[in-house]
Amino acid sequence: MLKIKKIPQRKCVGCDIMKDKKALLRVVRSPEGEISLDKTGKKNGRGAYVCPAKECITRAVKEKRLEYALKSPIGEEVLQRLLEELEND
Repeated sequence: MLKIKKIPQRKCVGCDIMKDKKALLRVVRSPEGEISLDKTGKKNGRGAYVCPAKECITRAVKEKRLEYALKSPIGEEVLQRLLEELEND
């Protein structure tokens, strides 16, 4: 009998849509409190998932969904840095 491997699902905090884990970006708050994009998905810290779209990241920050998920305040400078990291990817 052939075993079917489960594909992990995560919900985007920007648009609230369930997607494959590999299709989303992980935003992580490190133990030191620094917030950044986790391209490997293995960084240590508290994480939240967003679609790789500028609109989803912006909406997650504006509606304070990312702030709630990471349990850390997110300012305008953090939003700009996340968007820059997304463009440089």
